[in-house]
Amino acid sequence: MSVSSPPRPPRRKVPDRRRRESDRSRPRSGSSPNSSALRVLTDPLIASFKSLSKPFRLTDGRGRMRVTLLVALVVFSLYAVRLVDLQAIQADSLAAKAEGIRTVRIKLPAMRGSITDTKGVALVQSVPARDITADPVEVKNPALYAEKLSPVLGIPAEKIEKSLQRRTLPDGRDSRFAYVARGVRLEVWKQIRELDLVGVFSEETSVRDYPAGSLAANVLGFVGENPEGTAQVGMAGLERMFDSQLAGQDGSKRYEASSSGGEIPTGSRVENDPVPGMSIRTTIDRDLQWAAQNAMATRVKEVEADSGLMVVIEPSTGKIRAMVDVPTAIPNDPKRNPSHLRNRVVEDAFEPGSTAKVMTMAAVLEEGKADPGTVITVPNRLERGGTQFKDDVDHPTYRMTLTGILSWSSNLGTLQAAEKIGADKLVEYHRKFGIAQPTGLGFSGENKGTEPTPGSSNWSSTSFPTLAFGQGFTWNALQAASVFATIANGGVRVTPSLIESYTSPEGDTKYADPPTSTRVISEQTARTLTGMMEQVVGDGGTARDLAIPGYLVAGKTGTAYRYTEKGRDGYTASFIGFAPSKNPDIVIATIMQNPRKEVFGSTAAGPAFVKAMVAALQQRRVAPTGDKLPKMTLFAKDSAKGGPWNY
Repeated sequence: MSVSSPPRPPRRKVPDRRRRESDRSRPRSGSSPNSSALRVLTDPLIASFKSLSKPFRLTDGRGRMRVTLLVALVVFSLYAVRLVDLQAIQADSLAAKAEGIRTVRIKLPAMRGSITDTKGVALVQSVPARDITADPVEVKNPALYAEKLSPVLGIPAEKIEKSLQRRTLPDGRDSRFAYVARGVRLEVWKQIRELDLVGVFSEETSVRDYPAGSLAANVLGFVGENPEGTAQVGMAGLERMFDSQLAGQDGSKRYEASSSGGEIPTGSRVENDPVPGMSIRTTIDRDLQWAAQNAMATRVKEVEADSGLMVVIEPSTGKIRAMVDVPTAIPNDPKRNPSHLRNRVVEDAFEPGSTAKVMTMAAVLEEGKADPGTVITVPNRLERGGTQFKDDVDHPTYRMTLTGILSWSSNLGTLQAAEKIGADKLVEYHRKFGIAQPTGLGFSGENKGTEPTPGSSNWSSTSFPTLAFGQGFTWNALQAASVFATIANGGVRVTPSLIESYTSPEGDTKYADPPTSTRVISEQTARTLTGMMEQVVGDGGTARDLAIPGYLVAGKTGTAYRYTEKGRDGYTASFIGFAPSKNPDIVIATIMQNPRKEVFGSTAAGPAFVKAMVAALQQRRVAPTGDKLPKMTLFAKDSAKGGPWNY
């Protein structure tokens, strides 16, 4: 019996290591050296994941190692991805963001141009100053800081404390900048610096300075902050009219700052220098402005007037040498009297009263309808358009010459003289003299006045009579001065001007365009009318107390009812004249609004005129002429005589 041998176990297949090694070294189809490098990084990770699928026990050391390796590889892979993102993909944007966070941008304010008088003396100038700033993060005790800064800055402590409080920016960061005060004088900044307050700094800026205080303040105007609080802008007067030219162009500075706020010496820095503003030379004479302003301020107080206006103008050039408005503003502190900030010389219009009679006489003389000796019968009353007109006082019927009518300021005589030329012609001459026309200065808020036109809806049966003797229309103080300057200049009206020249930051000077000239009346008519106006200041005129020794003065008084929103409210008292009358050097218009102790033009406004005119003649070195007042006939031989009344 044969014995069968047991079956052999299956033979284990031994892997051919050489083949596997050769296969491993042979690149696969479509692979590349780069992909091979990638497999070097990823194969261990894949293998770890595969090994994770194999059953293992935590007690198995090799299993724990596989888990640890897997976790480590995941973590390191995340770090690697983030590192590539930061260093390669977002590198530029992150660098820019970092630079933006530490970059400080500040404005370098331009120095505002100066405004000078006709001799180059500064009336307005900019001086260096500081904006007080703070880093709220570094201010640990805002209340204590506010207590120390308040008396130095003159700002309530509550307001300062509020500005020092920490604030969060939209991006979540703490604000490192705040304004505490703007435009602080250097001496004040010195006091603040001595307090040694950590986190309080300053920036360079400039502030407007008015060396002569309130001198010509209503002409010059003032500056204030724009709505955004980022710049000074002109708010009134010349400051507003020439704001863009005076302002210049701000510069800028950009630099990298450290965490403490200081500039990093090696950091980036870009600076654009500011361009200063243009400077303006006016026609104002500072000394004459002071004399006129002082004379008006004194007289306003003496007669208890609401206000007083004065214009001093050269008739031959139209240059305004003084423009006075009392009470006046304080430009260094404009908020103290905000109601006085307007330039009432051009912004307020009022009824002229008898000063306007010179235009009626000029028209009648120019049209050849009468001469200085023409006699007109002047009754006590005269009816026109259903209305009874009268003179200032009751009087018997007079037979007065045209000169007498002007020197006595008779309403009824002037009306009858005007009727010789008619309404249309009278209004035509008013327009030639500049009534209801812009003055040409270009001031914001200028009131050119109003006047009815024949045949229009605002013309009535009494319009012509009232226009003839100075009521029923309005003018401003500069227009009034211009009318008399036209007569003083031989009948040629020169557009008033206030600017001499402009000077650029580079020093180039450009002179203002010459004013326009228009002949209104002939030289002969102007000379004849001047002689009649001399009688107003003579013994038989309404301004007999306004004569100036050594000089002949030609002028006219005026007293008119004053109308406001309350209705009739006191009087407007005026005196306008020029000297020397034969060769006029200067014209001065003086107007008082609502004087209480004196109401007539001669007694209320006249003394201020005399004081200012004497100062002007002396300052301009006009020698006395010694001319005597020519004797002219005021009444016809067959007329009753009387003394002049006040007007």
